[in-house]
Amino acid sequence: MNVKIFCIAEVVILFTALGVAVLRGLTGPVFFPVRFFAVVYADFFRGIPTILLIYMLGFGIPALQLSGVPTSELFWGTVALILVYTAYVSEVYRAGIESVHPSQNAAARSLGLSHGQSLRYVVIPQAVRRVIPPLLNDFIGLQKDTALVGVLGVVEAFRQTQINQADTFNFTPGIVAAVLFLLITVPLTRFTDWLIARDRRRRQATGVLA
Repeated sequence: MNVKIFCIAEVVILFTALGVAVLRGLTGPVFFPVRFFAVVYADFFRGIPTILLIYMLGFGIPALQLSGVPTSELFWGTVALILVYTAYVSEVYRAGIESVHPSQNAAARSLGLSHGQSLRYVVIPQAVRRVIPPLLNDFIGLQKDTALVGVLGVVEAFRQTQINQADTFNFTPGIVAAVLFLLITVPLTRFTDWLIARDRRRRQATGVLA
C-alpha cells in the first residue's frame, strides 16, 4: 500500500510541481495573478504540517457528504501528500530553472523560438537534469511520509504494525516495518549519492576542458 501511494503521488507531483514552477516564473504584469497564486500555493502547503492536512482532508471532506466527491480515505490521504510535496518540489524546479543562464533563453529566442518553446526545449530540460538529486531526496521523504496516511485508518505498513501489536502485544512488527522502509529508502539514497558524484565529476571535467 505504501508503494502504491508513493508511485501514484510521485507521478502527479512531477508534472504538477513543474507547472507551478513555470507559472511562478512567468514575467509581465499580465501574469501577476498567476504568479501570486503560485507563491500563495507554495507558502500555504509548505507551512501546514503534512499530518494535519491529511487529517483535515481525510476526515473533513468525506464528512461533508458532497455529491460526486470521493469519500475514500486513501484518496484524500494521497491528495494531501500530493498537495504538500508539489509545493516543495515546485521550489526545487524553480531553483533549477533560475540556475539556467539567461543567455540560454536569449539564444533560443534569437533562433525564432517563442517563450514557451524556449522553456520546453532549452530551459526546462537543463533545469530538470540539474535538480534530479534534490528531487530524489524529496521523494525519499515522500516514501516515508506515506505512513502518515495510516492515521485515516488506511491499512499500510505502519497501520498494520499497530494492528499486529494490539493483537499480540509484540513489538517485532514495528521492526519489520522499519526494515521494509529501509529496503526502499536506502537504495534511493545511494542512487542519489551516485548521481551527485557523477554530476560533480562531469562539472570538474568540463572545467578542466575549459
